[in-house]
Amino acid sequence: MATTDLTKENFQQIISDNDMVIVDFWASWCGPCKTFAPIFEKVSEQFPDIVFAKVETDQQQELASSFQIKSIPTLMIFREQIIIFSQPGMLPEEPFVEIIGKASALDMDEIRKEVEKQQKEQSS
Repeated sequence: MATTDLTKENFQQIISDNDMVIVDFWASWCGPCKTFAPIFEKVSEQFPDIVFAKVETDQQQELASSFQIKSIPTLMIFREQIIIFSQPGMLPEEPFVEIIGKASALDMDEIRKEVEKQQKEQSS
C-alpha cells in the first residue's frame, strides 16, 4: 500500500476514518528520514489494512508543532484515534514490524479505561 501524505486539512478525517494509522514525521533534508523512508514503505506493503502516512514537518509545521515533534524522524501510531506509540529516531524493519504486531494486539477497551483514568487524575 502506498503511503498517504497528511496535512492539517486531512489529518483528522484520516485518523477518524481508520482503525490504525502509523505516521512518520519527516523532512526532506533529514538523513535518517531518507534512510527510514524505504523501510516505512516496505513495511506498509506487509500491512494493507493499516494506513501508513507521512507528515513533511517543514510543510506542515502547525501539525508537527501540535504533536510537539522535536526530533525527526518520529514515528507515531494511532489506534482508534488514541496515540498508543510515539518514538523519535528511525527503526530497523524487524523491530518496526514487532511494534506494529504489539500495537495491533492491544486491548483498546483497557487503553480507553487507562486514558480516562489519567484524564480524571489530571483534572483533579
